[in-house]
Amino acid sequence: MKVKARCFAAFLFFLLLFIVPAKAEEGVSALFAATMIDTHGQPMALARFRGQPLILNFWARWCTPCREEIPELSALQTEYAGRGLRVLGIALENDPEKVREFLAVYGANYPVALAREKGLPLMRAFGNDAGLLPFTLLIDRDGNVLLRKYGVFGKKDFSGIAEKLLR
Repeated sequence: MKVKARCFAAFLFFLLLFIVPAKAEEGVSALFAATMIDTHGQPMALARFRGQPLILNFWARWCTPCREEIPELSALQTEYAGRGLRVLGIALENDPEKVREFLAVYGANYPVALAREKGLPLMRAFGNDAGLLPFTLLIDRDGNVLLRKYGVFGKKDFSGIAEKLLR
């Protein structure tokens, strides 16, 4: 039984070693090629975030853990903006007005794009095939995904990789 478990673990390791980076490249290309709408209903070309260290956070208003991380993400944006960090929220939402009102309640200080029908395919392109939320990625200036996190993202998650991201 232990041999089967080890073989399965080795298989998963090699699968992740080769498939996840390919998925990450696909996701980064799809992200920077996308145009979504902002919280005022205006087009937002995501290419404007290329070349910047980026915290990319997928979320929705109905997602309770997503609400918990908005103040953390805002604090990171404030603390590290001077070093070029950008936080970008991707809301799996359709209504800009409702999202804008929601973000005001939680004090978000970073740009948010409404993904509409593009959200789930974009998350899949980053390897989140189950569509789990919240889903956060750290993308360096060169477009490399340094971290992929399912669940609440906060300063403790960021601190271990901040220097590598902000180079």
